[in-house]
Amino acid sequence: MGYVIRAVRADEWEQLKELRLAALADPVARVAFNETLEGAAGQTDVFWRERAARGGVDAGAITFIGEAGGGSWGGMVVVLVEGDGEVPQTHLVGVYVRPEHRGTGLAQELFGAAIRWSWGITEPVVERVRLWVHEANGQAEAFYRRLGFVATGRTLADPKNAAAVEREMVLGRAGAS
Repeated sequence: MGYVIRAVRADEWEQLKELRLAALADPVARVAFNETLEGAAGQTDVFWRERAARGGVDAGAITFIGEAGGGSWGGMVVVLVEGDGEVPQTHLVGVYVRPEHRGTGLAQELFGAAIRWSWGITEPVVERVRLWVHEANGQAEAFYRRLGFVATGRTLADPKNAAAVEREMVLGRAGAS
């Protein structure tokens, strides 16, 4: 199945909302999200319009979607620029691929776009791409490892369940120290 990987446009807020709500309702995927289905479903149209507008090509964030034939969206990834921390980096969040699109290569295409976009940032020059993966999401962690991400040893408590942890993983720029 072929996909067009592109940034979400501001006028696509309804499709973005539908995809995000599908992600939060997915029993397999929802462990990865800090937002709840109830909270997201209760947001106003203004909220979703602003979220879509922020998710377009912006200096601080971009939302990539994988568009399948007929214009349907198979998945997404959000990239946030974090230039004020210990090291200039981007942070991948909101990763989701619909069940019927899993195993098609869409996730790899979305991550490829997110990583290429990250390496293309010139101010600040991004030294690494990071993400957090829930300890119960072994399949996602294995996928991230196949892409070259490595665990840093940093963890944080899952905001939904303090007994569970999320692990930080990073992909360094080739040649970066």
